[in-house]
This record gives sequence, structure tokens and C-alpha cells, in this order.
Amino acid sequence: MWQDLFSALALVLVIEGLLPFLTPGGYRKALSTMLEMDDRKLRIMGLLSMLAGLFFLYMVRS
Repeated sequence: MWQDLFSALALVLVIEGLLPFLTPGGYRKALSTMLEMDDRKLRIMGLLSMLAGLFFLYMVRS
């Protein structure tokens, strides 16, 4: 179980590092856009991201 958790966390770090590595300018632009968003929109984006992750996890594990 711990091995799966640490593998998942490692993959999160790899995936999150892709955008700033490949396109640092695009990453800066995305961050500046997010800074201008209100909290409600950011929460909705976070919720949608979590739901998509749960869906993919369910598809992979079933």
C-alpha cells in the first residue's frame, strides 16, 4: 500500500514538472492567469481536477 502511495506522489511530481520544464513562459502565463481568478473559479477547477483523477483511478483499478 505505501509503495502505491509513494508511486502516485512521484507521478504527480513528474506530471506537475512537465509544463514548467517544457514551456516556462506558458507556465508563467498560466500562473498569472490563475492569480487573477477569484477563489470560486479556482475551487471549481480544483474540484473538477479531483473528480477527473478519481474517474481515471477508478478506470485503471477496475
